[in-house]
Amino acid sequence: MNGQADRPDQELIEVPEEEAAAETAEASQETEAATSAAEDPKAALAAAEAKVNENWERYLRAAAEVENVRKRASRDVENAHKFALERFSKELLAVRDSLEMGLAAAENASVETLLEGSTATLKLLGKTMEHFGIEVLDPHGEPFDPEFHEAISVQPSEDVEPGSVVVVVQKGYALNGRLLRPAMVIVAGE
Repeated sequence: MNGQADRPDQELIEVPEEEAAAETAEASQETEAATSAAEDPKAALAAAEAKVNENWERYLRAAAEVENVRKRASRDVENAHKFALERFSKELLAVRDSLEMGLAAAENASVETLLEGSTATLKLLGKTMEHFGIEVLDPHGEPFDPEFHEAISVQPSEDVEPGSVVVVVQKGYALNGRLLRPAMVIVAGE
């Protein structure tokens, strides 16, 4: 056996120059790849930081928008409470003007004229109240209903059934079906 057969690994070590150059080129490419991989995490970190900054800016804008909406809603609710009765108040001004004109004319007016003026003013007030959903509860002759009536006494009566309203002392009022004030009534007893 010759010396080469005893040492087969020597054949592997003896590489032609072209292959050695190729291996060197591959090694330098691997080194560059390792260097770019080392730079890649830096680039990835920079990209992630940019994304974080972008998301933080979005968060700040969204938080500011939410705060603006909250302030606007609060201001709207405050204005709604402040000016809820604005239309109703404007309508009531006509009633007040009518009453003032009646008082100014009272010095030279007859009783009939004053009565007509008062009746007209009451009708104007009734129309204004009706326009805004305020209804009059006048339960004369109706059965007593504790949800809408307040009995102040009981009196015997032959005109109406027992448990019905005989006299309305003070009318009641409801706003859009919700009781504002119960009618004060006298109820027929047995």
